[in-house]
Amino acid sequence: MTSSPTQNAVLLGASSALLATFFFSLNDAMVKLLSGGYALHQIVLIRSIIALVILLAVVVPMNGGFGVMRTRRLGMHLLRGCCVVFANMTFFLGLSVLPLADAVAVFFISPLFITALSVVLLKETVGILRWSAVGLGMLGVLVMVRPGGDSFEPALLLPVFAAVAYAFLHILTRKIGASESAATMALYIQITFVVVSGAIGIGLGHGNFSGQGGPMLEFLLRPWIWPSPDDFLTFGILGICSALGGFFISQAYRLSEASVIAPLEYAAMPMAVILGVAIFGEWPEPASWLGMILIVGSGLFVFWRESLKGSSKGVARPRTRR
Repeated sequence: MTSSPTQNAVLLGASSALLATFFFSLNDAMVKLLSGGYALHQIVLIRSIIALVILLAVVVPMNGGFGVMRTRRLGMHLLRGCCVVFANMTFFLGLSVLPLADAVAVFFISPLFITALSVVLLKETVGILRWSAVGLGMLGVLVMVRPGGDSFEPALLLPVFAAVAYAFLHILTRKIGASESAATMALYIQITFVVVSGAIGIGLGHGNFSGQGGPMLEFLLRPWIWPSPDDFLTFGILGICSALGGFFISQAYRLSEASVIAPLEYAAMPMAVILGVAIFGEWPEPASWLGMILIVGSGLFVFWRESLKGSSKGVARPRTRR
């Protein structure tokens, strides 16, 4: 019994989505691993330079050459780039002091923000069931953040800010996606990363403001240093993961419907738990497990409702931020 071309495309798309999720999860772990010795903007700059080289050497030639850089929507590309830079910076700042699984779980509130923003900015209609899912996801965040409690961790708000920025990124992508290719969008995002992180490095990389606070603030303000030879491999893996993750997620959504691919990206949650335990010895607390279940469950419900409608409108792609 042979598979049809459609079945093969769905299988290839699903495999690409799982590969992308693996690369993005490894990306998060590598950033957390490097956060104790390097400045955030230095890590992002080195990662983005490596990713940009890979895109220019491999992905661009596969998509028609340097003609992919031509665009009439430069302003929108730059705005998207600023959104994803802000999402990365806030997420990684939180990641430097938070358990890996907790940061990833809170960030997964982004599909619910996208649902809400689609009503305001895209004039889409959202029913009572999806609004209920949004409320349930927000409850999951409150369970994890525990505002006002003795165990309140302000750093958990940073993945929330990252999720909001990512939601705006997705809305902008919806506006230009019909006329711009995935390769073009990926290229301009990496260029924005290089420019912004380089500019921040010029302002803060001297380290004159270092030593002003705890580990999270130090991650932002510490001086740039020449990478240790022992860290060359980690930086290399980081850049490769950024480039390949972006490529495979674009491939997944090109080959298969969003309602098929998007739920597979939630495989990042168990991957984050496994990497957190294996690399950092972090095991989520009971309240974190409950919050994860509420957030992931509500996000999957949104995707399920969209699949019933046979439409991908209002559906997020949770992991295309990195």
